[in-house]
Amino acid sequence: MQASATPASTINVDYEQPETDRAGEPHACSTHHAWARVPVEPAPTERAALKDKIRRLLKEKNAVMVSHYYVHPDLQDLAEETGGIVSDSLEMARFGRDHAAQTLVVSGVRFMGETAKILSPEKRVLMPDLDATCSLDLGCPVQEFSAFCDAHPDRTVVVYANTSAAVKARADWLVTSSCALDIVRALKDQGQKILWAPDRHLGGYIQRETGADMVFWNGACIVHDEFKAFELEALKKEHPKAKVLVHPESPADVVALADAVGSTSAILNAARTLDATEFIVATDNGMMHKLRTLNPGKVFIEAPTAGNSATCKSCAHCPWMAMNGLAGLAQVLETGANEIHVDPALGLLARRPIDRMLAFTAAQKQQALAGSHLRPHLGAA
Repeated sequence: MQASATPASTINVDYEQPETDRAGEPHACSTHHAWARVPVEPAPTERAALKDKIRRLLKEKNAVMVSHYYVHPDLQDLAEETGGIVSDSLEMARFGRDHAAQTLVVSGVRFMGETAKILSPEKRVLMPDLDATCSLDLGCPVQEFSAFCDAHPDRTVVVYANTSAAVKARADWLVTSSCALDIVRALKDQGQKILWAPDRHLGGYIQRETGADMVFWNGACIVHDEFKAFELEALKKEHPKAKVLVHPESPADVVALADAVGSTSAILNAARTLDATEFIVATDNGMMHKLRTLNPGKVFIEAPTAGNSATCKSCAHCPWMAMNGLAGLAQVLETGANEIHVDPALGLLARRPIDRMLAFTAAQKQQALAGSHLRPHLGAA
């Protein structure tokens, strides 16, 4: 691990990959010990100076910012103020691919930087902190995952975006939470059996919704895995008019209490369109900034986790997303440090399932515009 480029405090995150799979069989990947660095919040004058510096450097370096919904509000606002984007991981990469800038600055976690590089191999991709990772990525190492795939050679391998370039290269399809249902449903209609990785909660949700024949890698997001149905039911009683918005990486009993289930973009849309002024939100609390900005007359309440005094590890905020800060961003723009590299041969392999997904979703969008009810053709896997 590299040393921190800026003064920061460090927190340790204990992430345990379950020792057995859903059938009770021993799992190849048992326990990971991970850590995160939390940048010191700058003083108001330093914060303003850093923002000005970043704006200047973005212009000088022909660079554009792409930020995830879960990073610090300052990084979200700066991205939009300077012509970049705040979005989910795939849209961040797609935006970077289509933008004229030759340098992409990705505020998020490492797999997002890798995905941006895979789609834009000719561009420089920088990140505020290369050590910012993801429990789903950590919990799905490529060697163990490849062995899992080899044990199920008759299945189509579908992996979630929250995976390394090496895992993507082993897959037939990549999906995000916004298109996973449609792609798995189409694969099921073709009679294909699915090997799903890495998030077991999202996979279980998709299986319940589609009825697909699926086997699961045994992974979970440490943020969404902490939401608790019992406490959520109690909170609903305190706020009887509130609608519950849930990301499908959450446990099944939490999803069952939702008024709307979906990706970050789906949650934003539900907050805008549902007939309510109060919402309980079960996803990373970094989303609260965008939800409140876009819906100033509405109230958003964090769904309950185990709580700070109990066994909560992330307390509804990804510790690795929190590693992105203004000082780190300014430094990489100034020095060119923290560049993402993906082996070109590996990148070509990883791009195949991504392009397959992009073609599917583009065809889906075109057919929706044309008013067609036919599903997009899946193409060869």
